[in-house]
Amino acid sequence: MRRFKLSGLALGCALWLSPFAAINVRAQEQTTAAAVAAAKSTLPAAALEDASRITAPRLSEFLHVVASDEMAGRDTPSPGLDATAKYIVSHLKQWGLKPAGDDGTFYQRIKLTRKKVDPATTRVELDGRVLAFGDDYLVARTPSAASGGFIYAGHGWIVKSKNIDAYQDLNVKGKIVVVSGGQLPNGLTRADIKGEPGADWQDPEFYARTHGALGLIVVPRTNDFARWWRSRQASMERGGWEVEKFASTEEQSGLPIIYPSASMIEALFAGERLSGAEILKQTTEGTAGTAFALAPSKTLKFDVKATTETALTQNVIAKLEGSDKKLKDEYVAIGAHYDHVGTGFPIKGDAIYNGADDDGSGTVAVMSLAEAFARSKQRPKRSILFIWHAGEEHGLWGSKYFTMFPTVPLEKIVTQLNIDMIGRSKQPGDTNPANAALSGPHEVYVIGSKMMSTGLGELSERVNSSYLNLNYNYRYDDPADTNRFFFRSDHFNYAQKGIPIIFYFDGVHEDYHRPSDTADKIDYQKMEKIARTIFMTAHEIANAPARPGVDKKLPASLTER
Repeated sequence: MRRFKLSGLALGCALWLSPFAAINVRAQEQTTAAAVAAAKSTLPAAALEDASRITAPRLSEFLHVVASDEMAGRDTPSPGLDATAKYIVSHLKQWGLKPAGDDGTFYQRIKLTRKKVDPATTRVELDGRVLAFGDDYLVARTPSAASGGFIYAGHGWIVKSKNIDAYQDLNVKGKIVVVSGGQLPNGLTRADIKGEPGADWQDPEFYARTHGALGLIVVPRTNDFARWWRSRQASMERGGWEVEKFASTEEQSGLPIIYPSASMIEALFAGERLSGAEILKQTTEGTAGTAFALAPSKTLKFDVKATTETALTQNVIAKLEGSDKKLKDEYVAIGAHYDHVGTGFPIKGDAIYNGADDDGSGTVAVMSLAEAFARSKQRPKRSILFIWHAGEEHGLWGSKYFTMFPTVPLEKIVTQLNIDMIGRSKQPGDTNPANAALSGPHEVYVIGSKMMSTGLGELSERVNSSYLNLNYNYRYDDPADTNRFFFRSDHFNYAQKGIPIIFYFDGVHEDYHRPSDTADKIDYQKMEKIARTIFMTAHEIANAPARPGVDKKLPASLTER
């Protein structure tokens, strides 16, 4: 795709129309009229009319800007993400919504820091031979210096409930631990990891750090080592950012992690029980075997130097004040993450990961919801809080930051409606296995609506059945879901604070986290239907006499990531 210079972006592009904006408006009006006529009397006519302001052409118009090459994949932090924030804010101002960020602005600023390895001063030696950074190895950003021998620990996990112990009483103190993949052993899922870390289970990094290891070498689990190596290099070059205010609340391991090249792996295991090629093969297949100590004569000496950088990013937050004198102090929060993964490994010559569905679709849906509420004839009784979270792709940063440092009283948020990927549909005859779990044109996965609040779940279903009657698929509304979708989007941090949530999701597909997730592949009619349904759901919550009651505890398996 063509890459535009970011400096050429004008905030006036709100007036820019995509080719999809030529969708027949009369047909849209007829569809809306039919939906309103079919809706039961339980839904107010004025709200139905307000919902009809959310249209496929408008969603397309927004998304062709947000997911354009000019935004360069909206990584956190990046100029493209900042430009997207400005684009959103330009509309919020135009619609007359009130700022709800810091100091009377629409922005909640988030300070980031990163320690970046300095290749010029970092030194790693294997048996006295100096290795080349970027060619022989990569290393995580933790500054440290040490020297020691090696222990190979297979997959490196301890899971007591499954009688799994990778170490077989080997002493890792003062050693450098080599593990295959660092991923769960074959046959185990996240649902098997129960209880307290350290007591009931330990992952490779936790074990190495708490048992006195000097460092960790992670052999990757991949069928395409060369591609992984290039992707890892690109990721480490742009990554490594952390939220500064999280540093005091999260455990910092201080354990250096080294990522070896194929040649380093071969040299490391030369003359050992298993060769480097055999280690790579069993790592890729997930069949890491018995742990063993490498020859005592082998040593690794490293001195990792790093520099510290800082940057700012932001959540974008706006509100529509409620009309009721008492209830306006309560909020229905509607959110999406507006970041994606930026640029990366080129696929078919394209290195921009546009993120049209993930989560450009949620981003522009929240924009359309904000516009519809702002232009509604009658404001709802409760206030509506619109939040575009940054850094979701890096670990739910934006939602975690907001719920730790809220700009409105957190206890006043009665519900959080999270929109993350609602723009793709599985078409008839699609046999691509990568699209097997993709929802259909009149379908959406609904997660969490019944997990905490019986009343919220009932309201959600009542609104849907009384309106467009989408197929609400609860396939992933399950604590035992091996995909762990409940943990993988911003609603998670709200739920952890006791706020009932609903997560709307279309399912993964062939373009997920690839440059091919582009605006031309979006089903805008589906987006329109889902966004309108969310509007009506939020409207009903905002006007209900009482906030949704929390009458259920989250299952224990959902209380920790």
